[in-house]
Amino acid sequence: MKTMIGIPTVGMVPVRFMASLLAMKRIGNVEFQVTDHSLVYDARNRIAKTAIDEGFDRVLWLDSDMVFQPDLMEKLSGWADNGCELVTGLYFKRNTPPKPVIYKECCLRKNAEGQVVPCTVEFTNWPENEIFEIAGCGFGAVMTTVKLLKDVYEEFGLPFSPAGGLGEDLSFCARVSELGRKMWCDSSIQLGHVGTKIYTREDWDGWMSMR
Repeated sequence: MKTMIGIPTVGMVPVRFMASLLAMKRIGNVEFQVTDHSLVYDARNRIAKTAIDEGFDRVLWLDSDMVFQPDLMEKLSGWADNGCELVTGLYFKRNTPPKPVIYKECCLRKNAEGQVVPCTVEFTNWPENEIFEIAGCGFGAVMTTVKLLKDVYEEFGLPFSPAGGLGEDLSFCARVSELGRKMWCDSSIQLGHVGTKIYTREDWDGWMSMR
């Protein structure tokens, strides 16, 4: 199994991310693609195109502001082995409220004026320590099959180009949904999100307890 670890960056990389990356157990034949670009959607599109052109089987997408456990790739690869074409772990936004970056609705719709507008609904509750279906996610730590990337590319063109007000990651997820393909989250995979501090599940739980 040939897996690309794709890391889009805009320059400097946090030390905590590098520590996580160095400690991560690698599964199979692994190569890195680090793409430095101020436009993250362009960086993701370049990574996707390289993965397709060079015959990779999977891409492990890692944002450079993620902190994770050494078994991240092992767990995501296990789900990919079981047929999951897109699977993510669970992490949270690095602001207040620190909402989970997983969505139970993610699509583009026409409003009453005929304009195409985004429709996203975040999860506020989810199954604990198990895998469950989602409609979209951020791409902080996601494994995709290259077949899925290729199918989205052939149907829509550049897979991560923003559409209708959605960011590049949710634009991709909306396209995956249009193809009728499924996406998943394993809530047992907990990640930290590096900002002014490292945002984790504890920040979400603390915010919810004050409501």
